[in-house]
Amino acid sequence: MAFKIATSPHMGQKLQTSTVMQRVLWCAVPGLIAQCVFFGWGTLIQLALAIIVCVSAEAAVMKLRGRSVSRALSDYSAVVTALLLAVSIPPLAPWWLIVIGSLFAILLVKQAYGGLGNNIFNPAMAAYVLLLISFPVQMTSWLAPSTIAPHVPDFWSSLQAIWFQGDIHAYRVGIDGVTMATPLDALKTDLSMGLTVTESLSKPIFADGAGVGWFWVNAMYLLGGLILLKLNIIRWHLPVAFLASLLVFSSIGYLMGPDTHGTPWYHLFSGATMLAAFFIITDPVTAATSPKGRIIFGILIGLLVYLIRSFGGYPDAVAFAVLLANLCAPFIDYYVRPRTYGHRSGH
Repeated sequence: MAFKIATSPHMGQKLQTSTVMQRVLWCAVPGLIAQCVFFGWGTLIQLALAIIVCVSAEAAVMKLRGRSVSRALSDYSAVVTALLLAVSIPPLAPWWLIVIGSLFAILLVKQAYGGLGNNIFNPAMAAYVLLLISFPVQMTSWLAPSTIAPHVPDFWSSLQAIWFQGDIHAYRVGIDGVTMATPLDALKTDLSMGLTVTESLSKPIFADGAGVGWFWVNAMYLLGGLILLKLNIIRWHLPVAFLASLLVFSSIGYLMGPDTHGTPWYHLFSGATMLAAFFIITDPVTAATSPKGRIIFGILIGLLVYLIRSFGGYPDAVAFAVLLANLCAPFIDYYVRPRTYGHRSGH
């Protein structure tokens, strides 16, 4: 039996939800591997914890509601939520961070609204925003990429750091002894200190123009996203509209102020851009549903990401942009829905 995972108007879907979710998971593997290569075992450990908590929370809610636990878990939606949250937080973040985020995503964002197909917000992004606002220090303490880090944690060191939060400062500094941040954090901090974009991008962390390690992570999620398109798991409207919008707005900003605005290349291949384009905004439940609506939805997220990155207080704006666009999705669908045959527009 094929389950519908889109809100009305329903789009025909030949594949079962479980098949779609499994293929999404497999296509995310290249990006996950890239994150592990550049940032160590911590990401896999966070993923394991997230899966355990998300699946357990989903099972508990189904049991309390008297519904089939096996049927609910077999759609793999809880595992996808766990993946998106785990790859979004720092690899050596304390264990309780991923536990809180996973419980919030499943219990309050997803199941409180009735479960899969009824939630209005993307569960992983809502949980990410909760954690970022509540625990900003832990959520912005990223590791130095392995290519420029003097010390790279092995599996056991990563496990101990996550569980006991010992002395992990050595893993968070680069070859110059400076505490590392994401490229988005680094550029925003440099600009606030009076440096120009050119001066900031000349630092070792920006050796490839987008951020050491982060370029390849984005490239691998791009690869996985293209496979999703090839398999017809997702439609082209959302990722193309989002990336084109971000490219256009970042190009305009850079041309108007090259000393104070990041390059288009930097915006496209830093942070969670490609992960968002193919694995986050394409959530069929919380996105707009019609082709025209998807294009508007993607453009809106691209605009919001650029504005928040450039003028807001948070460097990587994907989660905030997605949640704001989720609120607008019903409004977008209302005004661009196909006209019913025999009825005038607006009826």
